[in-house]
Amino acid sequence: MRRKVTIQSIADFTGLSKFAVSRGLSGKSGVSPQTRELILRAAGQLGYFKDAQTAPVPSELMDIEARSWSGTILVLFPNVRYQNTDSLYWGPIFNGISLRLNQKGINILTLTEPTGDSMFSLLNPEAIMGIITVGSISTPVLLDIKRLGIPVVMVDHYDPSFYCDSIFTDNLSSMREIMSSVISKGYKSYQFLGNIRDAQSFYERYLGFRSSLEDHDIELKQIPSLMGPEIETFHDTFKAAILEHGLPEVFVCANDIFALFALETLRDMGMEIPENLVFTGFDNTHPQIPFLATVNVDKELLGKRAVDQILWRILNPATSYEKTLIQAEVMIRN
Repeated sequence: MRRKVTIQSIADFTGLSKFAVSRGLSGKSGVSPQTRELILRAAGQLGYFKDAQTAPVPSELMDIEARSWSGTILVLFPNVRYQNTDSLYWGPIFNGISLRLNQKGINILTLTEPTGDSMFSLLNPEAIMGIITVGSISTPVLLDIKRLGIPVVMVDHYDPSFYCDSIFTDNLSSMREIMSSVISKGYKSYQFLGNIRDAQSFYERYLGFRSSLEDHDIELKQIPSLMGPEIETFHDTFKAAILEHGLPEVFVCANDIFALFALETLRDMGMEIPENLVFTGFDNTHPQIPFLATVNVDKELLGKRAVDQILWRILNPATSYEKTLIQAEVMIRN
């Protein structure tokens, strides 16, 4: 007959005291997360939970899909006019988050980052199991969140003052694939168009653009103002740059919207748009624009994977943070 697995058995197996094993199994304070994980894994291997029929399976060992979830996830949007649920880019990401949370039976609370009040005055930390940020959240708000001690996953944003899990499109690889295709057609004159300070994704796309030119020994003659146009002043910034420097052969745009703004500005200027002027985009939000290439980002998948990551983080609070890259489909057109 198999011997009954006791707390002493687990203590002997792990080299820990009975006190530590007892605290770890009951989920009480007094042991570190790493030690508790060791205790739970040892208990599972020895068959402790089979003997203790009434003992619940510890949450750290339960699969995300098998677990019954309850609680509320906060989805935090930046206080930026074009980054909201109505956006052609951010809207589908939010839909993915909402669909996945609904599948798990978890409540969703949406909030736009506050401009004056502290997060502490708006939230009851006890009622929030995790936070998913969507887009560029300001550093002061992130520091408020850090003090709450709630698990966080960022979608499409990075801040060096706040370490957490993040979900991104594989921007670098996708941009390099676009550039390889365009360069193979013989074009030599390029301008990157988009504010690389607006988003980490835009900066990564610029790095892919620049490194591809370097790899093919094509001189970078970037107009600095075209790397930093604000949406509100785009027309004037773009117009001034074109009047001073002229048009390149290829505008490599941080996303489809910048290409749309550029075409509209050229038409407003009364300029005849050359037939051989080429635009590449990103995100595939404006298929009506005659791009040579763009990137179809699976936006809903970004949202779903953010939910999967926040649930995994809730069960594994002590492990290293992760950056997840979602591969996108590069669309090359004739």
